[in-house]
Amino acid sequence: MKILVADDSSVMRKIVIRTLRQAGFDDHDVVEAENGRDAYDKVGSEKPDLVLSDWNMPEMTGIECLQALRNSGSQVPFGFVTSEGSAEMREKAADAGALFLIAKPFNADSFADALDGILA
Repeated sequence: MKILVADDSSVMRKIVIRTLRQAGFDDHDVVEAENGRDAYDKVGSEKPDLVLSDWNMPEMTGIECLQALRNSGSQVPFGFVTSEGSAEMREKAADAGALFLIAKPFNADSFADALDGILA
């Protein structure tokens, strides 16, 4: 399986990838994207089984990426890993088709809880 990790911070992408591995998802291929536009393009070219995206990114935000993917017909499973986890953001994410929102700070358990059913 392939996971696309989108975040404008290369350090945060590395932290997300490390946490995925700590949560037991170390047998998946990981592709990185540096913003929402890059993520959108890589969903088409890389065909990931899951997208983990930050919310606030330049060029195209995570929510704009998700909306563009859904508008294009893509049903790739999509979740957020972001510093903001308000009820309003969670509702907006769910309404757009996100399966989950993991708020920072996170740990391996929060990843395992969110992803177990998706990457089983």
